Amino acid sequence: MTTPDCPVLRVAGRPVGRYVTRPELPARLSPRPYLHPVTTLAGAAVTELSPADHIHHLGVGVAVPDVEGHNFWGGRTYVRDQGPTELDNHGAQRHNSFQLRDPDGFVEELRWVASGTELLRERRTVAATELTGSAWALDFTFSLTNVTQDPLSIGSPATNGRPGAAYGGFFWRARKEREAPHVFTVDREGEESVHGTRADWVALAGSTWTLVFAGATEQTRRDPWFVRADEYPGVGSSLAHDARLPVPPGETVVRRIVTVVADGRLPKLEVAALVRKAVSQ
Repeated sequence: MTTPDCPVLRVAGRPVGRYVTRPELPARLSPRPYLHPVTTLAGAAVTELSPADHIHHLGVGVAVPDVEGHNFWGGRTYVRDQGPTELDNHGAQRHNSFQLRDPDGFVEELRWVASGTELLRERRTVAATELTGSAWALDFTFSLTNVTQDPLSIGSPATNGRPGAAYGGFFWRARKEREAPHVFTVDREGEESVHGTRADWVALAGSTWTLVFAGATEQTRRDPWFVRADEYPGVGSSLAHDARLPVPPGETVVRRIVTVVADGRLPKLEVAALVRKAVSQ
C-alpha cells in the first residue's frame, strides 16, 4: 500500500518496489531511505533488508562508509592498522521532500547529516520502466553536493587500507539463496574475475531471476564494480576505489546506475540486448 512516507513503484500497474523514506533504525545502522522489497514482474523478491549476515544492508540505495570520517554505510568502520572498529561516527540520510512523485518514479531531496551538521545535499531521481513482459528497469541517479564551506572527500575501506573493499555508492543487496548467484560480464565470469573491474554491465543471476547493473554515464562507467556472490549477494559501484574522491565546496558528484530486473536466468546475448534498451530509454 502506498503511503506518504512509503511510495510504491509500479510498472504497467504492477507493484515492483516499495520506497521507505523515514525508516526507524538505530543510529549504528546509518539510517537512510531505501527500496525494499524490490521484485520481478512475476513477483520474485530480489532484495533483502537487514539480513543476519550484515544487518546494515538495506535493500537498494546509496551508502558510503566514509564521508570525511563519518559512516553513512552502517556497522563498524575500517580503521587503518586497526581493522573494523566500533565508532560513534554514524551519519544519517534524511528525506527532505519529493519534488516529483508518480506511480513509476520520483525525484527526492535528501540531507546527509552527521554530528548535527549537514555535509551533503542529495537529489535522487528514480524511475521504473517496462522493458518486456518479463523484465523492467530501475533507473537510479544520485547527485551529492557539498553544502559546507570546507572540502570534503569520500573514502572506502580500500582507501583506508583494506584491499578489495572499495564499497561505497549505489548498492544493491540481493536475496540470499541456497546456491550463490552466477556473476558475469560480457567477457568475464565469477566473483573473483569480475570484482574490482570496470565493465559496461555486471549480471547477477539467481535461481529464478537475473539482475543486470549498468553504468549509464561515462563517469559512472569509470567506477569499478564491487561484487559479492559467495559470502552474500550484492553489487555496488565504487565511488572511491583507488583513492579518495574529493568534493570541493559547492561541487556535485553525479552517478547513474540502470538495473535490469528480469525473471529467469538470462543468457549473455539477452542480457546485452536488455541493457542497451534500458540505458537508451
